[in-house]
Amino acid sequence: MRFRADRDSFADAVAWTARALPTRPSMPVLAGMRLETAAGSSALRLSSFDYEVSARAEVEVSVEDPGAVLVSGRLLGEIARNLPDAPVELHADGARVLVTCGSARFTLLTLPIEDYPALPAMPEVSGSLSADSFAAAVRQVGPAASRDDTLPMLTGVNLAFSGDALTLAATDRYRIAVRELWWKPQGAGLETSALVPARTLHEIARSLAGGTGIDLALSAAAGGAGGEGMIGFENNGRRTTTRLIDSDFVKYESRFPQESGARAKLATAPLIEAVKRVALVADRNTPLRLSFSEGEVVLEAGSGDDAQAAERLDAELSGDPIRVAFTPDYFLDGLGAVHSDSVHIDFTQPTKPVVLSDVPGDDAQPPEFRYLVMPLRVS
Repeated sequence: MRFRADRDSFADAVAWTARALPTRPSMPVLAGMRLETAAGSSALRLSSFDYEVSARAEVEVSVEDPGAVLVSGRLLGEIARNLPDAPVELHADGARVLVTCGSARFTLLTLPIEDYPALPAMPEVSGSLSADSFAAAVRQVGPAASRDDTLPMLTGVNLAFSGDALTLAATDRYRIAVRELWWKPQGAGLETSALVPARTLHEIARSLAGGTGIDLALSAAAGGAGGEGMIGFENNGRRTTTRLIDSDFVKYESRFPQESGARAKLATAPLIEAVKRVALVADRNTPLRLSFSEGEVVLEAGSGDDAQAAERLDAELSGDPIRVAFTPDYFLDGLGAVHSDSVHIDFTQPTKPVVLSDVPGDDAQPPEFRYLVMPLRVS
C-alpha cells in the first residue's frame, strides 16, 4: 500500500476518525485505525470502531499501490497533527508503515488487520436537515443529560421524529431540556424515536461542517421493530453510526406545568452576565436567589459570615411577586441555551418546577426551546 496526500486534508481526516477511538479498548485491535485504498479509486478511507460507535471518513489522495493497513489510531493522530507543511506519503511494507512528510520520517508497527471487526452498514437515510441547526439543538439540550452511567436511559438525548418535526430532549431528573426543529423526512408519516448516547451525539455535533446538511439514518429496530437499534449520521462525506440506548425515554411532557402563576421577561445576555457575577461567591452548596417584583429582579448569593453578592436588573413581571432559588450551574445551562434576545421565566410556586423558554418573534408561535429546572428549597 502506498499513497500521497495533502497534509492538511490527511491530518483533518485522521483527527476526525480518531474521535471515535475507545479510551480503553476491550481488544488491542480496537485501538487501531484502518486505512484503505482501492484499485481504480483516488479515495483513502479511514475508519475506527469499538462495537458501539463507528466512524468513517474519506479523503482524496494519489494512490500508487492499493491496499489496507491497521495502525495505532492515537499515534497516527499525534503524528498527523504535528507534521511539517509538506505533502504526506504513506508506505506500508509488511509489519511496518513508513510515514514521510518533508524531512520528517516515522515508522509505525501494524496491528493484525484480519482481527479487526467489519464496520456496520449505514442504515437507509431517513431524512436530512441543516447541520448548523442540528448542532445548535444538540448544544442546547446536551447539558441536561445525566453523566451517571448507572442510569443509562438518562445519559442519552431522545430524538423524536413526527412527520417533518424533530424534537430533541434530555433530562437528569433535576431538569429537562427540549428543543423542537424542522427536518426533511424521506417519506411521509414517519413516527419513531431514537435514544442516542449524549457523549456520542456531542462529538458528532462538534465535528459537523457549517453551512452543509446532515443525513440521519435510522435502522428498523430504532422504531421498535426488534433487533439492535442503530442510528447513522452523514455529513460532508463522513459517516458515524452508533448503537442506541435500549430503553424507553421518560414521558417528560407531563412534567411541564400546564399553567403558570407568574411570568417574567428579561433580556437574556444581561441576565447571564449578572448570574455569573453574583455566582462568584456561591460554592457548590450555595443557592442563587432571585426575587422578582414589579419592574425588577434582585439576584443574591451568600449570607451570614460568607461572602455575599447582589445585583438588580430590569424585568417585566406578569403575576404576583415571587422568590426562587437555583443551583447556579443548572440555571446558567438553561439561560445559555436560550438563543433569543429575551427569555421567559414561568413560575407556579417557589418550590415547583420553573420553565425557561425563548421568546419567539411572533407571539402566536410556541417557543422552540424549553428548559424545566427544579428550584431549591431555602428558608
